Amino acid sequence: MKTRVIRQTLGAVTAAACLWAAGPAAAQEPLKIGFVYVSPVGEAGWSWQQDLGRKYMEKQLGDKIKTQYVEDVPEGADAERVIRDLAQQGNKLIFTTSFGFMNPTIKVAKQFPDVKFVHSTGYKTAPNVATTNARFYQARYVAGVLAGHKTQTGVVGYVGAYPIPEVLQGINAFTRGLRSVKPDATVRVIMVNSWFDPGKERDAALALLDQGADIVTHHTDSTATVQAAEERGKWAIAYHSDMLKFGPHAQLGAVTHHWGPYFTREAQAMLDGTWKSDQVWGGFKEHMVAIEGFGPAVDDALKAEVKSKEDAIANGTLNVFAAPIKTNEGKVVLAEGALDDKGLNAMDYYVEGVVGKLQKN
Repeated sequence: MKTRVIRQTLGAVTAAACLWAAGPAAAQEPLKIGFVYVSPVGEAGWSWQQDLGRKYMEKQLGDKIKTQYVEDVPEGADAERVIRDLAQQGNKLIFTTSFGFMNPTIKVAKQFPDVKFVHSTGYKTAPNVATTNARFYQARYVAGVLAGHKTQTGVVGYVGAYPIPEVLQGINAFTRGLRSVKPDATVRVIMVNSWFDPGKERDAALALLDQGADIVTHHTDSTATVQAAEERGKWAIAYHSDMLKFGPHAQLGAVTHHWGPYFTREAQAMLDGTWKSDQVWGGFKEHMVAIEGFGPAVDDALKAEVKSKEDAIANGTLNVFAAPIKTNEGKVVLAEGALDDKGLNAMDYYVEGVVGKLQKN
C-alpha cells in the first residue's frame, strides 16, 4: 500500500508562544489551511512549485494561519477521502491542486458548506468552491520561440500527460511559438497517461530523441525528461519549476508557475471574511507564469528576444492563439480574431506542425 505523507506547519511559532505566555487573553485561533498534492513534493515539478506557494503564504501571514499538506494523492476515490479528511480535521480553506481532483472537490464541498475550497486547473465551481489556473500556454509559446532559435534538426519532442485542454493548450502554443521562428519545424508528442511517472517520462523522452528531436520538453511532473536530455547531450526546456540543477548543460530554460501571492490573497480573504467563489486565470500580466532558469546555451541576445515576446503577450500586442488556426489535419478552427477562453477550454486538437493523430480521452 502506498504511504502518503501528511505535513503540518505553524508560522511564527515563537510569536504564538509569547502571546500564550502573556496571559488568558488568547490570540485568535489560526486559520487552518489544507493542501492536496497529486505527486510527491520532491525537489522540482508541479507539487514542488505548489509547495513553494504554500511556504510563501506562510511567510506572509505568519501565525495567522496553520497549514498542512498531503502529497502523492492519486486522482479519484482516494482524493475524495483525503479532501474529506482535511475538512474533518478543521481546515477551513482547502487547496486541491490537480485537474483530476475536480469532481472529488465538488462532492466534498457539498458535504462541508462552511469550508472553502480552491481547485487548480478545473472549471467547476460552487458557492464554496473557487478555481484557479495559470495561463501556461502563454509561457509555452515563448518557450517555443526559444526552441525555434536553438533547434538544428527542426524536430522537438514533447512528453505529455493526458490529452486534455490544459495539456493541448501547451503543446499547441509551443508549436506556434516554435514555427514563428522556424516555419517548417515539427513537434512530436508522446502521452504517458500519468502526471508523475519518472520511468514512463524517461522512456518517452528517449524515444523522442531517437526520433530526431534535439530538444525535448514536457507537461509532466518529474525531472526525467530534462535528465534524459542531459544524458544524451541534447537540450531540454523544463516545466513547472526550474530544473537546471538536474540538467546543467541541457536546460535552455524553464516554464514556471508562481502561486504564492494568489494563495496568500485567498487566505487573507478568509481572514477578512471577504472570500468569494471566483475563477482566476492569470498569465504573464499577473506574474503567474514566467520563463527563467536559462542555461549556458542561451546568450543575452536570445534572452532579450524571449523577454520581448513575454512583454508583448503581457501588454496584449501578441495573442498566442490569434487566427488563422488550423488543425494538423487541415481543418480551419478559427479564420479571424483570436481564440477566447471558452475555445481554449474546449481545445481537443493538435495545430499545424504537430506530428501524429490525437488520441482523445
